[in-house]
Amino acid sequence: MNEPEKTEKKHLGGDLVIPVAALAFTLYYFSTIIDSPWTAQVSAVFIGSILIFLILIFIVKSVVSLRRGDADLGMDSLLNPRSFILKRLALLGLTLGYVFLVDYGGFTLTTFGFLTLAMLLLSGGRNKRFILILSGGLALGGYLLFILAFDTRFPDGPFEQLMERIL
Repeated sequence: MNEPEKTEKKHLGGDLVIPVAALAFTLYYFSTIIDSPWTAQVSAVFIGSILIFLILIFIVKSVVSLRRGDADLGMDSLLNPRSFILKRLALLGLTLGYVFLVDYGGFTLTTFGFLTLAMLLLSGGRNKRFILILSGGLALGGYLLFILAFDTRFPDGPFEQLMERIL
């Protein structure tokens, strides 16, 4: 007699961390745009609503899997493979460092440093030249788009102050 195959349940706990955090951040963001110009409010609500809609689809799909018994709230997808935990913690540290240092180093230099270190970490130190060029291009592109073109008020640092004097 054939026994039914036992399929291992999918662990959804780790997969829900980012969507739940994104939902909380989006709701917080909505609360911060109340005094913004109406055009900024419309854009923020439009994009935030799309994000919330996609998060809710993911959560509903996850709840359906949980109710069917196909999944549980285990965190294995977040914690495994164990060899990645140190890289994940280092990336979290880099992200927190970026958040705290961007006010002092300015948007462009801090973004360059963060992107360079994060990509070096994730690549295991390979392709250093390519990573430096890519990080520089992305940071400079962010400066050109957000600070020059959109006149966004990002933190000023030495690079932004130098460019302000030159331009």
